[in-house]
Amino acid sequence: MTHLWVRAEQRPNEDRVGLTPAGAKALMAAGIRVTVEESRSRAIPLQGYIDAGCEIMAENSWPEAPADAIIFGLKELPDDGSLLPHRHIMFGHAFKGQHSGKELLRRFREGGGTLYDLEYLVDETGRRVAAFGYWAGYAGAALTLKAWAAQQKGEICGPVGAYEDKHALLSDLGADLDAIDAKRPSAIVIGALGRVGSGAADLCEAMGVAVTKWDMAETASGGPFPEILAHELFLNCIFARPGTPVFVPREALSAARKLTAIGDVACDPDSDYNPVPVYDRATTWDAPVLRVAEAPVLDVMAIDNLPSMLPLESSEDYGDQLLASLLTLTDLDSGVWARAKAVFDDHVGG
Repeated sequence: MTHLWVRAEQRPNEDRVGLTPAGAKALMAAGIRVTVEESRSRAIPLQGYIDAGCEIMAENSWPEAPADAIIFGLKELPDDGSLLPHRHIMFGHAFKGQHSGKELLRRFREGGGTLYDLEYLVDETGRRVAAFGYWAGYAGAALTLKAWAAQQKGEICGPVGAYEDKHALLSDLGADLDAIDAKRPSAIVIGALGRVGSGAADLCEAMGVAVTKWDMAETASGGPFPEILAHELFLNCIFARPGTPVFVPREALSAARKLTAIGDVACDPDSDYNPVPVYDRATTWDAPVLRVAEAPVLDVMAIDNLPSMLPLESSEDYGDQLLASLLTLTDLDSGVWARAKAVFDDHVGG
């Protein structure tokens, strides 16, 4: 019997989960065994999984799971060097030139396990079957706007946390903007036709921010792009890959510009293809922005688990999108799972 083991997230400020109780019930009805770990932080209470009939195990007990269990989580595993013998479903961040990904692949290679990377679960056309992108863009735009509002008061954006729902986020952001005597900034979104970009644009428009929407057609020239520097906010919603243009080069730090806040929602600072090479590390919930220039100021927001700012909504949305693929876990030799394994196999030998 196919066995899906839903692990607790071990990363701070990560409250999301990729399977709802309703989804777990549907999997069990299809003959899939579902184990759910206890969690102190999961946005969806454990009782829902108990009521659905899931087996419940202790938090972070997945290393002792049966050898045939498929371990399902969202964000990265503890960076402890341990070998990984299980099959894992998660965001591995290991296939796009990320330097930290090489160590993760070594752990799988030497442990004999397999990574089914959620970013590479795609249909026959190459489109991802499920993505948190909309809520990443929504939250990323909100934080970038908060960073801009803090700048207007001569401050740097302080610590942030999760919100009960998007209405609470909008209320908090509105209070920040109402507290300053300044016209709303202008924003440019690159990747506006995608899920991430549409979320970013929707947040901006909800807050009265004028948005310039760019996608592949507008960036096909390869740059430079002076239009980006002519906006106060830039929201990068295009994931780094070979051929991605550089949107904000290092020379922009000392150039004449209106740009004072960048939201790198894609957040690939250690990728060889980073299109925003003015910063070199992700930011955190405790320190949401990195100040990379002083005259004029330029802050970069690059939190890499942005949807967890709205954990309940993003979990329910993502779980609904992914469920159809989870229902096919009984056949790992075809469809989305076979395609994801092929990507893993192509990289694990490197």
